[in-house]
Amino acid sequence: MRVRRSLSIALLALVCVATTSATPARAASPDGTLTIGVHVTLVNRWLDPGETEALITPFMVLYAIHDALVKPMPKNIMTPSLAESWTASKDGLTYDFVIRKNAQFHNGDPVTADDVKFTFERYKGASAKILKDHVKEIQTPAPNRVRFVLKEPWPDFMAFYGTSATGAGWIVPKKYIEKVGEEGFKKAPVGAGPYKFVSFQPGVELVLEAFPQYWRKAPSVKRLVMRSIGDETTRAAAVKTGEVDLAYQFTGPTAEELKRSPGVRLAAPIVYGMYWLDFPDQWNPKSPWHDKRVRMAANLAIDRKGINQSEMLGLGKLASSNIPPEFDFALKLEPPIYDPKRAKQLMVEAGYANGFDAGDLTPLPPYNTLAESVAGMLQAIGIRSHVRSMERATFLSEWREKRLKGLILPASGAAGNAAARIEAFFTKGSIYAYGSMPEIDDLFQRQAKELDRKKREALLHQIQKLIADNVLVAPIFQQAFIWGVRERVEQPAADLIEGYPYVGPVEDLKLK
Repeated sequence: MRVRRSLSIALLALVCVATTSATPARAASPDGTLTIGVHVTLVNRWLDPGETEALITPFMVLYAIHDALVKPMPKNIMTPSLAESWTASKDGLTYDFVIRKNAQFHNGDPVTADDVKFTFERYKGASAKILKDHVKEIQTPAPNRVRFVLKEPWPDFMAFYGTSATGAGWIVPKKYIEKVGEEGFKKAPVGAGPYKFVSFQPGVELVLEAFPQYWRKAPSVKRLVMRSIGDETTRAAAVKTGEVDLAYQFTGPTAEELKRSPGVRLAAPIVYGMYWLDFPDQWNPKSPWHDKRVRMAANLAIDRKGINQSEMLGLGKLASSNIPPEFDFALKLEPPIYDPKRAKQLMVEAGYANGFDAGDLTPLPPYNTLAESVAGMLQAIGIRSHVRSMERATFLSEWREKRLKGLILPASGAAGNAAARIEAFFTKGSIYAYGSMPEIDDLFQRQAKELDRKKREALLHQIQKLIADNVLVAPIFQQAFIWGVRERVEQPAADLIEGYPYVGPVEDLKLK
């Protein structure tokens, strides 16, 4: 009976394989349309640069619909875009921008200095406070000229304003927003980027149409569709069958399988995406995480080399910090060693020979497999946790509002420099910091006023040394962001912008 059942199952499996093999790949999209399988749930607020988080995720939408005065582009992290040029005064107090004559919004209105001023004043996203605290006034001497006047010299102004560290420099149309209102703008955004908004189903699909009047170049792909496909297996199947032309974020076995699939190739740009384990409860004197030895134990328990192999086919880099090594002012450190024996000794020394319950371990979605790996490594030294999954938009809100407890496994791929990354995660009152060290806060304020580059670098290096020595976070890896790309795509625009994980510049996409 068992033999007969086994033969039946085997025959059924062969029929399924034959049927699957005989199914031709469906055409991804109509001619002139390119479809992207997105690994996260697309949310409404990413249509508006005014609420940009200190993460890179919203920029997959911003680079398509909107444009900035200055932004990361190929060969230059701060490339004049809507501004044809920008200059800083010798005393470091003023920054002047000249707006391009042919820069216009999708409704035909020209981009003006008033739009730039309006955009800055309504901005309430990442680092809004530090930006506005430093800006004394914004002058508009001519429709195509805008001047930012600072209260005092601040050498980080462009690192925050002219990169993806924030969305403050991504310009929105003043007249249009005043006409339709804030909610109307979120429902039907008008930007100055290479693609116009067509339709949006939150969590499902964003449809965009090429804007031929885009100042840099008219996009060759006429229609762009971003489709949320949260499940990795489903996303991979969509690439293999041709339902999507390219898709983001594949790990280990799935990436290996895609690599072997006919008509599919992998792209794996090394991005600014740094992943780390955060200990939000370390600021509570009653928490085990308040003891540096416990944080050090967790740091030593993580097998970064093994994670790199399982998550990214070994294509990523082991991390010594949550600041990308390519960043200006980044301190070069060696990645922490993997030493579970020493980790267990530290647990004993800290009084936790039998371990303890750490509660939830909440990863940035969709990195649950990474979280499971880290949880298993911590379990091996007695730190017990439960991986808590949630939708990305919810995670970002909970994180920003300081409601996540236990352990957090976050990531950030935003550009900028070491100071911009430090500000968002390690300084008092910043968007994601649950607490801070007074010494770091003092050094950060001092470096922000220091105009001598070498002295400033020394101060920023001191901060990074304090972060590492006190194990404020446990760095894990710098990501190789693996894509699956169909042969129909001639130019996927991968790895053109240093450290950027998504299609960019979007107008450079090209189909065969």
